[in-house]
Amino acid sequence: MQRRGPKRSRVEGATAPTLILKYAGKRFTDRGPTSYTVGQTWAALKKTWKAYKIAKVKNEKVGMLKYAHRIRDLQRELNLPISRFPELGLN
Repeated sequence: MQRRGPKRSRVEGATAPTLILKYAGKRFTDRGPTSYTVGQTWAALKKTWKAYKIAKVKNEKVGMLKYAHRIRDLQRELNLPISRFPELGLN
């Protein structure tokens, strides 16, 4: 069955689309000034989740660990709940 309407991206955290619209042009996070906008940080988070999932399918533990650390850093920058990766020892 064909989907109707626009395809929605899935970023971990239900508030992602709302926050992207609200903060798209701002260059400040709660951690202080940064060289990236909040929208760019959300895009990086989405791409990093995709890379993590690909590494997980390929069973690349080094890649999974690298992307898991990056995901957690981006989530801290955006003041999101930090994901846990128990299979990698990151709780």
